[in-house]
Amino acid sequence: MTKNILLIAGGDSSEHEISLISAKYVAQKLKENPDYQVINAVLHNHQLQLDDGSTAYLAQGPQLIMTSPQGQQQECTIDCVVPCLHGFPGETGDMQALLALHQVPFIGCEKEASINCFNKVTTKFYLSALNIENTPSIFVADSSAASLKHVHQAFAQFGNDVYVKAASQGSSIGCYHITAEDKLDAAITEALGYSELVLVEKTIPHRELEVAAYEYDGEVHVTTPGEIIIPDDKFYTFDEKYSTDSKSTTTVEVQGLSPMQQEMLKSMALRAFKGLNLRHLSRIDFFLSTDGLLYINEINTFPGMTPISMFPKLVEHAGLPMGKFFSYCVEDAIAHQYRK
Repeated sequence: MTKNILLIAGGDSSEHEISLISAKYVAQKLKENPDYQVINAVLHNHQLQLDDGSTAYLAQGPQLIMTSPQGQQQECTIDCVVPCLHGFPGETGDMQALLALHQVPFIGCEKEASINCFNKVTTKFYLSALNIENTPSIFVADSSAASLKHVHQAFAQFGNDVYVKAASQGSSIGCYHITAEDKLDAAITEALGYSELVLVEKTIPHRELEVAAYEYDGEVHVTTPGEIIIPDDKFYTFDEKYSTDSKSTTTVEVQGLSPMQQEMLKSMALRAFKGLNLRHLSRIDFFLSTDGLLYINEINTFPGMTPISMFPKLVEHAGLPMGKFFSYCVEDAIAHQYRK
């Protein structure tokens, strides 16, 4: 029986355009399943906009009400939603809460896990409680004199080399590498323009490793790591990730890791996936410091699915076709909803 899969992209966050690119890839993989009818929707200006120019909304229950440009209405039952949204509202828990309210099955992490992972401060609280290594940091909620004094003390404590990060942003939006103390206050102010909390994190000289942690056939799997190779004078900004002028490269064949480091990566990723109650898919980013220590940097609950994105590369490299993976997630989400 044909199932209607609503693929939602866009979202009007700073990652809107990247979400649209990811959605093209996801749609292609979903359509490999002949039982799926994929309905593409772009969330823009608080509306779902469909390919034919219709607007749509979810009514009570899993009913999608569609209105054509001529004002004609029709509806269909949605069997599952794929929220291919980077940043707000897809990774912030907002979309998950809405879908749960409408009792619509959806793939990916549920509301609480999405909220906790999107906020870098909350993520660090969880990781520390789970005894999972993460980089030394402090956070502030404003640019008051007391908060800035705290930041300057941390700057000295962290060796006069920090990253200032908006706590609730993705793709390195609102992220600043600061090595001069007179630049701190401005960076804090700018970062607060993106997020209510700001993280000040000690710079760790490192290699940047990433694993895909995902569910398939009822088990959690962690891939061998991939690596982001960044020029020495750069850090992984939004432009460095996605610009055609980027000098960064990626590989799914990481050299120079000991068996113990490989096992530690897997153990830390598994503990994070289970401890933060993730579901279906995540990309977990690590720092491998120059002295051989491993730290979890961030957890992404709906990782990029662009042609250069690491998550699909790592899953395919592990031997699982992404079409089969998405079909599993859809069927598991529907079964999960039924079990409720």
